[in-house]
Amino acid sequence: MKTQPGSAPAPIVVNDLSAQYRTKGHPGGYALRGVSFEVKAGEVLGILGESGGGKSTLARILAGELARKGAGGYDIRISGGDAYVNGVALRTISQGKRNRLTFHTAYLAQDANDRLERTETVAELLQQPIFARDKRFDAEAAQTRALTVLDAVGLPLAVMEKYPYELSDGQRQRVALARSLVLGPNVLIADEPTAGIDVTVRDTVVRVIEKLREDPQFAALVVTHDLSVLRQLGAQVAIMHDGVIVGYGDIDSVFREPDHPYVAKLARALGLPGLDSNQEPIG
Repeated sequence: MKTQPGSAPAPIVVNDLSAQYRTKGHPGGYALRGVSFEVKAGEVLGILGESGGGKSTLARILAGELARKGAGGYDIRISGGDAYVNGVALRTISQGKRNRLTFHTAYLAQDANDRLERTETVAELLQQPIFARDKRFDAEAAQTRALTVLDAVGLPLAVMEKYPYELSDGQRQRVALARSLVLGPNVLIADEPTAGIDVTVRDTVVRVIEKLREDPQFAALVVTHDLSVLRQLGAQVAIMHDGVIVGYGDIDSVFREPDHPYVAKLARALGLPGLDSNQEPIG
C-alpha cells in the first residue's frame, strides 16, 4: 500500500489517519482510528462496511469537506496522522489549497441528488462550478463543457432546461455525477453512487469511471455496498469496521480468507462462497 521510492506520489495517500467528531467545539468519539492506504494512479478502491463504520467520514475528509456539518450537526476534525490528495495535506489545509483540491477532486456525496438547487435548471447546475471558479469564463465554452458531461452520463439534451424536481431519482443522480465531473478532475470520491437507483444508472457510473481511467493520473475511491460495481471496475477493497480497516486487497482473497470476524460476517451477509476451513460456512 506504499509508494515505491522514486515513483510518482499516489493521487490518494492516507497515513495513520484518525478523526474525531466535534460538537460545539469539543472533541467527541473517534470516527476513524489509524487508517492507512494508498490509491495509485489508474486504481479504484472500494470501501465497504457497516453503517456508522467511518466510510462516509473518510470520503468527506478526502473531498476536503471537513468544514461541512454532517448528520446530527457535528463536524469532523483530523486528530492524528494525515491524508493527501494530489499532494495536498488535508490536516492543515488552507482555503487556497482547498480550492485547488476541489478543482481536481470530484465529490459525489451520498445525498448529492438532494443537494441540487431546485430553482436552477440542469444547464445552470452544470455550469455553476465553472463560473464559481472564473466569472469571466466564456459562456459558449461553459455550455459545451456542460453538454459534454451530460452526454457522458447518458442524459439527452432536452434535460438541460429542466429543473431537478422534474427528473426521476436516477436522472438527478446522473446530473449530480455530471456536475461533479464538469471541471475535469483526476480524482473521484463517490459515496454510495449507485444506492437506490436502477441498473441502467449503475452501468452509467461504471462506464463513466472506466472512461475517466483513460487519464493516467486518475484514481477513485468508491464507498458502496454493490460488489458487482467493484468487480466490473477491477477494484481493490478496504473493509471498515468501527473506524478501522479490517480487510484490504482484491475482493476474492479478502473474503475467501477473512482475517477479522467482521469480514467473515460481511461475507455471509453478502452470500459469498469460499470462507476458509476455520470459519463458519455461509448460510
